[in-house]
Amino acid sequence: MQIGENMAKRVKSNLKEIMDSREIKIRQLEAMTKLDENSEPRVKFETIRRLYHDTTMQYQRDSIGILCEVLDIELSELLILVDKEDQTESKNK
Repeated sequence: MQIGENMAKRVKSNLKEIMDSREIKIRQLEAMTKLDENSEPRVKFETIRRLYHDTTMQYQRDSIGILCEVLDIELSELLILVDKEDQTESKNK
């Protein structure tokens, strides 16, 4: 790639890899976001499912922050920057 030539990038959720390595299910992570046993989850199942499958179109700052806090990870571990071209190729395999 030459200087000035832009390669398209996209943000990719790395949540699946994190959860799978820790053997955490989506429902379990949803429960982990509760403040206490009787409270509602702070991050809903559907939000986590979309992040897990990397189908999220927009990232909610509060949800991302809560997941990083609950999983004790940095933002750079949860969301990574990848080449669009590489992402397309991996989905076609």
